[in-house]
Amino acid sequence: MPAPTVPGPTPTRSGPVTGVRDGDVIRYLGIPYATAERGVPPVSAVPVRGSDGSPVLLAAVDPAPACPQPSSRILDTLMQGALDGIGRSEGCQRLSITLPADLAPGEVLPVIAWFHGGGYTTGAGDLAIHDSRALVVEQRVIVVAVTARLGYLGFGGGGPGAPPANLGLLDQLEALRWVRDSIAAFGGDPDSVTAMGQSAGGDAILHLMISDGARGLFRRAIVQSPPVGITGGRERMFRAMARVTRSLPDDAPLAEVMRRQARAERASWASGIRAGLPWGPRYGHAPLPAEADRDGAWRAVAPEVDLLIGTTRDETAMYLPALPLIAPLLRVPVLGRALRAILMRTVVGPTTRAVYTRPVRAFAARHRAAGGRAVRYVLRAAPPSSPIGAGH
Repeated sequence: MPAPTVPGPTPTRSGPVTGVRDGDVIRYLGIPYATAERGVPPVSAVPVRGSDGSPVLLAAVDPAPACPQPSSRILDTLMQGALDGIGRSEGCQRLSITLPADLAPGEVLPVIAWFHGGGYTTGAGDLAIHDSRALVVEQRVIVVAVTARLGYLGFGGGGPGAPPANLGLLDQLEALRWVRDSIAAFGGDPDSVTAMGQSAGGDAILHLMISDGARGLFRRAIVQSPPVGITGGRERMFRAMARVTRSLPDDAPLAEVMRRQARAERASWASGIRAGLPWGPRYGHAPLPAEADRDGAWRAVAPEVDLLIGTTRDETAMYLPALPLIAPLLRVPVLGRALRAILMRTVVGPTTRAVYTRPVRAFAARHRAAGGRAVRYVLRAAPPSSPIGAGH
């Protein structure tokens, strides 16, 4: 990482920060937007003050740490080393800002708030595979990458005697408030914020649209491959998982939390295809409406958020290389091609349509019918060498 060279400091809600120049962009990495103890909703970050009462300058030069998370067979197989160089911390309520290095004084740019995917279980905002440099330079935007709580730590609460539900969603909501309050100091337009996310990140945006307190925080949404077809009817699954985690004390060692999280995920398997997203937003708990009211809430907000939403042709093919019995066969030249064709037709096609294509088509249609603007896409292009076609 180059030494800080950015004129500053830049004032923010979290205190003054300096960043680094990285070629044609400037980066401010790992800025705290909130603080939170385990099992507690986030609190807005405030400046750290020195002994004389003045704000301490934050050198924002290190990537945001990821929320503690288990190893992911899919992530490890398809994106080896994706989390290299990224630390882990329960204090992961951080965001990173990338902006053009040639931003002129007084120039104001639109803002993209990026929410990563990973099934609400894995991933982080500062993964190198999601580097926003090209987007920032080519489109002249400012990108804010958000990291928040995941898994049990972010979405394991909600039952009697348990922590509150939706802590990860509340983290993300707090990050958007930080953008509203502080992005102007970096040359961003707080009235021109687009929320952009892929997979669980896209699903989070759909739920932020109907979250209490989110109205007006973003005007546009780019939602890529959200698993809309398995986000409803999950309360029984959540209760089964809660029976596993209920006895977990608030101060349990992190290793025990991860073990219990894995057991809870196994308890979700009885819920069939919904177990593909064991953690995530829980309706009827702040900041979300009851499940019976969610479609009405989406209709109500539709005129206020322009929506670009879509899927890929072969969404669920991402699981194939991670299947221990199937993956070796797929590498056999003749047999592999034949087996892949059969699996694409009999497994990938039907599950992609059920979980992604049809529900996303219906979501876009409802958004338009409710007075909103929605454009839907299907990505069919795939690199010839891709083992998963036009995958997730």
